[in-house]
Amino acid sequence: MSFYISYLYYIAPIENLSSIFRHGILSHRKASRINHISIANDQVQNRRENKKVPGGLLLHEYVNLYINARNPMLYERMRNSSEKLCILLIDGAVLTSSGVVIADRNAASDYVTFLSPTEAEHKLDIDKICARYWTHPDNQFEEWEHKSLMCAEVLVPHNVAPENIIRVFVPSSDLKEFVITMGFDREIIINPDLFFHMGQ
Repeated sequence: MSFYISYLYYIAPIENLSSIFRHGILSHRKASRINHISIANDQVQNRRENKKVPGGLLLHEYVNLYINARNPMLYERMRNSSEKLCILLIDGAVLTSSGVVIADRNAASDYVTFLSPTEAEHKLDIDKICARYWTHPDNQFEEWEHKSLMCAEVLVPHNVAPENIIRVFVPSSDLKEFVITMGFDREIIINPDLFFHMGQ
């Protein structure tokens, strides 16, 4: 495998951390069997429910990690959700897991291309995926395209083990203290910019 990214990201409600520490990050299907808080957009999940990766699994059977956490999905959740969110930093070594697939944009998009890690090296538009902003005031179609690209996903079958979680990012000192009380034994970083300065 020639394609490699050092870190990936998972967005989660802070209330789910205790479960994640015990069980790891679970696919939508596996998570549905345990008590947890979902921040998923119902309309988007309806599109993902029956969508299948060519030669692979249904989207709901994968854990979806982001290449760029500061993306339009996080922005919408921070703006519209009352849930307290955090971002988990995941070891890029999960890219070597069996069955990993990379979506070149939001995996629910009609225009998504699913790639193997080897194919992704030359086909992902990393500059656009990792851009700071997706807005294009003079071109609405380009903005829609860029928003989707910035939500490119690394799809890991079934689960990501707790030992692959390196640290957690939170938007405020209050939430850092809250995570400490949950017994998280790895680094906790306050990074308001990552959360568009919308601390909760």
